[in-house]
Amino acid sequence: MPNPPREVIVPLDFPAKPDALRFLDLFADAGERPFVKIGMELFYAEGPSIVNEAASRGLRVFLDLKVCDIPNTARGAMASLAGLPIDMVNCHALGGLDMMRRAREGLDSRGGRRPLLLGVTILTSIDNARLNNELGIGGGVGAAVVKLAGLAKEAGLDGVVCAPGESMLIHQTCGSDFVTITPGVRFPDEAIDDQHRVVGPDDARRFGCNYIVVGRPINRAVDPVSAYRRYVRAFAGKD
Repeated sequence: MPNPPREVIVPLDFPAKPDALRFLDLFADAGERPFVKIGMELFYAEGPSIVNEAASRGLRVFLDLKVCDIPNTARGAMASLAGLPIDMVNCHALGGLDMMRRAREGLDSRGGRRPLLLGVTILTSIDNARLNNELGIGGGVGAAVVKLAGLAKEAGLDGVVCAPGESMLIHQTCGSDFVTITPGVRFPDEAIDDQHRVVGPDDARRFGCNYIVVGRPINRAVDPVSAYRRYVRAFAGKD
């Protein structure tokens, strides 16, 4: 597949559909149609209807449910999700090689066009101390991420979710067409919240990130559309 363009993905991190739709109306009124991410909070509250609503507005959807279960269950979950109008979906790479392969089988079982399947490597809220002391995984976060990215590629996944600083090494290891989607992007004047492995959008561009996911700096901004456009300009190298 060709290298994807650099794009900013905006999470719809809201508790219910009315909140998400009011937020999307701000963008529609401004003539913007952002790539959106629907995560567990909103999907668990509203189910497939919120995905269908976003798609009906002409928006591309990254369904961020981080599927992680025994291989057969992961396959069934992905077979169900493949029927939704989504462009990306993910599973946890820590579920292992067989689980990721079966997840890919589930998406393929519907036939026709399928969404990109991404493997979540190590969450950006995890630093080396947590990796070693809480999770019992030795070594550095970077090495663990690259190992998981390699497994994801072997399993037939299209890319991974990782921290921005790991994107360049993943592309070097897994190829330039292996997609990297990176949360943990903040301008220096913004709070990092519960993220740890954080860089600015200009660094994310230099590291070769294909997509950045920017939540609270946009969702909680006084003017979300202006905040979104600021990130789009910076990630494109136009600031």
